[in-house]
Amino acid sequence: MGVVNVTPDSFSDGGAWYGADAAIAHGLDLVAQGADIVDVGGESTRPGAQRISVEEELRRVGPVVTELVRAGVPVSIDTMRARVAEFALGAGVHLVNDVSGGLADPDMPRLVAAAGVPYVVMHWRGHSSDMYARAAYHDVVAEVRDELARRVDEVIKAGVSPDRVVLDPGLGFGKRPEHNWPLLASLAELAVLAGRRYPVLVGASRKRFIGRLLAGPDGEPRPFSGSDDATVATTALAAAGGAWCVRVHQVPGNADAVRVAAAWRRGRRRDAVLAIGANLGDRLDALRQAVAAIGQLPDTEVLATSPVYETAPVGGPAQPDYLNAVLTVRTGLPARALLDQVNRIEADHGRVREVRFGPRTLDIDIISYSGETSDDPVLTLPHPRAHERAFVLAPWLDIDAAATLPDGSVADLLSGLDGSGLRRLPEPLLP
Repeated sequence: MGVVNVTPDSFSDGGAWYGADAAIAHGLDLVAQGADIVDVGGESTRPGAQRISVEEELRRVGPVVTELVRAGVPVSIDTMRARVAEFALGAGVHLVNDVSGGLADPDMPRLVAAAGVPYVVMHWRGHSSDMYARAAYHDVVAEVRDELARRVDEVIKAGVSPDRVVLDPGLGFGKRPEHNWPLLASLAELAVLAGRRYPVLVGASRKRFIGRLLAGPDGEPRPFSGSDDATVATTALAAAGGAWCVRVHQVPGNADAVRVAAAWRRGRRRDAVLAIGANLGDRLDALRQAVAAIGQLPDTEVLATSPVYETAPVGGPAQPDYLNAVLTVRTGLPARALLDQVNRIEADHGRVREVRFGPRTLDIDIISYSGETSDDPVLTLPHPRAHERAFVLAPWLDIDAAATLPDGSVADLLSGLDGSGLRRLPEPLLP
């Protein structure tokens, strides 16, 4: 996302693109340099900035938005005002970027909901004039995540579809320099609210916390324009950390960084096999919710899902029969991190670990992880009892005829087990 500030006082390039002609030309240049979308704003949100009138904001952005859209440029509008967003939406913008997350203008969420466009909800504690007065945190990652969750709940209640919401942790907004680095390092955690994973926009470009990090021997922060190389580094880190988009002033180096990070993420992905089961409540719905939640994990995609089998429980007290299935996933999460995530999904679905082999609202096991072996008692790989469980091997074989374990091929192992208690359901796992 390339930035076009149609302002005389933005923190890093105020005045450079203040005239409509200059701003339009700059937006076209950003696209030519590789920007996927151009973010046009007419009101400075630098620390200490005073608000301008809605008429002045419209005067600044109106012709720029109109001409860029007319030229076929994907445009987002950077505004806290519903009136400005309404004009821009009428002109054909693709996205509304609201640094207040709907707090500055309560009409904004309803407007965006009616338009059906993506809506960037940023973490915000107040206007720029006194933003640092509210920059007090005990646990900045947890507090930003909780406050974002409350804002997202409110905009969804106003009618915005959850799949239109984009999160922004608000780097530099109401945050001291030391607050921004933990947020940048925790994008995967910030992206998941109430079990749902949202795309994340990161705006670190030329921010003061970078300039302060790069201060000279005299303690003088690096000038804003001198932070572009460091911005490229933060872009690479953000993209590698799962950011959906980065908002930048200089496009070429950052576009390269995004491509490098994408290749790196692809290179570190591993294939894993997960077994899921449930024997309490609506069992099939529990399995379907589990697949959806797994698909929402950071840097993880579900590759295949098996048919569903019904089987009697193995060991433990008297209890209902299980529904079982297997799925294959491709993930950038290390094995232990994947285990932590699936344990969280189990807990979110009411899993209680009190009785060994007891009834379960949801059970998720990692059967194999990229062929790795491990004797770690917390996570033994491959699963130490997979070879003796027909309710795992049968659905696994359905989606991977060449599947193997150290004891042999899954097909041979299954042929040596009693599968008479397995019943394959006609209903698919995913409707």
